[in-house]
Amino acid sequence: MIGLLEKAAADRPAQVAVVTPEVTLTYAELHDGARRVAAGLRARGIERFAVLEPDAAWILRLLGGAASVGSEPCQYQPDLDATQFTEQAAALGHDVVVTRRTDLPATLTVVRPDELDGDPAGLPAYDGPQPLMIRTTGTTGLPKAARHDWAVLSRRGATTTPRPGQRWLLAYGPQQFAGIQVLLHVMAAQATLVAPFPRQPRDGLAALLRDELTCVSATPTYWRFLLAEARSSGADLPPLEQITLGGEASSPDLLAELETAFPTARISQVYASTEFGSIASVRDGRPGLSTSSLWSPENPDAVLRVQDGELQVRAGTGMLGYAGDTAGAPEEHDGWVSTGDVVEVVADRVLFRGRSSEVINVGGVKVHPLPIEERVGAVPGVRLARVHGRSNPMVGAVVAVEVVLADDADESAVKSAVRSACADLPRAWQPRSVKVVDEAELAAATKGGKMIRR
Repeated sequence: MIGLLEKAAADRPAQVAVVTPEVTLTYAELHDGARRVAAGLRARGIERFAVLEPDAAWILRLLGGAASVGSEPCQYQPDLDATQFTEQAAALGHDVVVTRRTDLPATLTVVRPDELDGDPAGLPAYDGPQPLMIRTTGTTGLPKAARHDWAVLSRRGATTTPRPGQRWLLAYGPQQFAGIQVLLHVMAAQATLVAPFPRQPRDGLAALLRDELTCVSATPTYWRFLLAEARSSGADLPPLEQITLGGEASSPDLLAELETAFPTARISQVYASTEFGSIASVRDGRPGLSTSSLWSPENPDAVLRVQDGELQVRAGTGMLGYAGDTAGAPEEHDGWVSTGDVVEVVADRVLFRGRSSEVINVGGVKVHPLPIEERVGAVPGVRLARVHGRSNPMVGAVVAVEVVLADDADESAVKSAVRSACADLPRAWQPRSVKVVDEAELAAATKGGKMIRR
């Protein structure tokens, strides 16, 4: 990362690098700030630390500074409850935290980011490992953390064409793998990062209408909420150059809606994860991945394959390894590791059917919520939808649906239409309840920009 930042600062020192609610920094200013952080970390002897910080300008300086001296940073959700943070930090052995918060216990060594303001004049050159710890966005238990190296993560940046006219929205949390990917791409493209906080869809829409954005990368769930917010407010959406979706499967109706809303945008779908890195992408506007991405004797260099209905990735791809408790880590089988993504090969596509952890067991029948959710989401009058399992004493669980109604939609008619849309599904797959909720209730069922369907 620091190499990309150094190059951008040398090539375009006056180019705006990052815009946040707190500050606007050029590449020269950002690079100088990272160097000062590096000197501060070196002076204090900090070799690894946690980060609790909402402002992306500070985050970039902290990450760049850490990479300059080989210190290992690990970001946490900046508004994480103090008790939860303390528990999670202890699990990963973090006793030094860089933050401006004042509510953390005295057992932690707290350093404000502006206290890492060292003199970079005497900072020695560093060419060793550039470690980075990225926590997963797990929906249950303590999140795990994957160890990465900036030098590996930034390899693609070497071939990225500078596009200083691009203005990218930071919709992901920078503590997420996808957020790190956006930061790296912006640095490599010598573009501008626009980073509102909070990073909710309504904040993204406000930035889209205000900040002359050209590119937006976000989860399908984030896009659904942003488009729903735009419809509700009657916003006139500006054109975009690039739309990127990742973190979840993209449904046909969402892809069609994005194409209609942003006809000039190139739409890309990226398959990546914290553990396995960035693996594959498609730009053809169709759901899923091309079967050309899969391993075969004719395609021996491919890193993906389908085994027993689950997508697997070649071992050794992505992270260096897990940190802390590795219970529940993916197991290797014959050189391949299961991703937890349930897929189905249909003609020339690999279609995502959900996560193995989201499967609903209805009397012994395994039901995948995502295909049902796609059907429900396409019903006229449905603005947003979520499919999940609901406990049942007879069969263990049944399929339940929550929907947010479009403006002026009739609740009774929509519920009837949802049942009709699912009537040809196997009996176990048919929803046993259809509940109308407001947008806030459905938004509560998201984490890291992804819908929780378990």
